[in-house]
Amino acid sequence: QVLPVESGGGSVQAGGSLRLSCSLSGYSINEYCMGWFRQGPTGGRNGVATIGIDGTSDYTDAVKGRFTVSRDNDKNILFLQMDNLKPEDTALYHCGARKMTGGGRPCLIRYGMHYWGEGTQVTISS
Repeated sequence: QVLPVESGGGSVQAGGSLRLSCSLSGYSINEYCMGWFRQGPTGGRNGVATIGIDGTSDYTDAVKGRFTVSRDNDKNILFLQMDNLKPEDTALYHCGARKMTGGGRPCLIRYGMHYWGEGTQVTISS
């Protein structure tokens, strides 16, 4: 079973930075649309950023200019670099994956993911 595994969460003050990482246990990310979604205190999982096999990315407006999603297909790792963090970024961040097939939906936030990690907590204090 495809299982994303996240790491890198923590607690920082507003204005600080964190970098999250994700790998797929036993699978290569080379065939998968990958992304980050977050679940805040009010519940509900919302898209943060996705990145396709070709490196094309999609971001939610709230993080544009502050977060950068990237992937290293050789090392089989997905990253989320988060800069200028704000208290409203506090959430449980989940890594997601969706296998890309010919003719399938593009790698965009609105099309979601099929596989989810358990999440890593990010807490930003003011």
